[in-house]
Amino acid sequence: MAAIREVNLQAFGKTFEPDLVEALRDDPSAWLPGLSIVTTTEAGEVVAHALFTRVHIDETPVLSMGPCAVATAYQRKGAGSAAIRAGLAIARERGEHAVIVLGHLTYYPRFGFEPAESFGIRATFDTGPHLMALALDPSRPLPSGTLRYPATWDI
Repeated sequence: MAAIREVNLQAFGKTFEPDLVEALRDDPSAWLPGLSIVTTTEAGEVVAHALFTRVHIDETPVLSMGPCAVATAYQRKGAGSAAIRAGLAIARERGEHAVIVLGHLTYYPRFGFEPAESFGIRATFDTGPHLMALALDPSRPLPSGTLRYPATWDI
């Protein structure tokens, strides 16, 4: 866990995200075992982390992806993408419905994320255009409604 904290500290340069990861790990309403994904070097050093936790769109359970972090020396080398792709694959295998992310407009669309507002998904706070959604099963449309994070997020 110290390695995941260090990756998040390097990536974000502040303690909010590493503290959030630890708080989510302790929150049984949010934490999903097996969906805290790391990318490692051949020597086993953790260099990237993608966290998937439980949130809801109205009453429909979906996943939230984030924080996603990459150690400074490994940014722009595919380590973050590898963690995200692995997490999305596991979520699909588990039969999860959808994933939302609050993040960079030019990064997350490469994984299939689209503006959440185009599906009628909104947050309880202003996200601008940075809230995005991805249906994990094309046969199940994304739910519309209000995104609700667990209290651990404190938003």
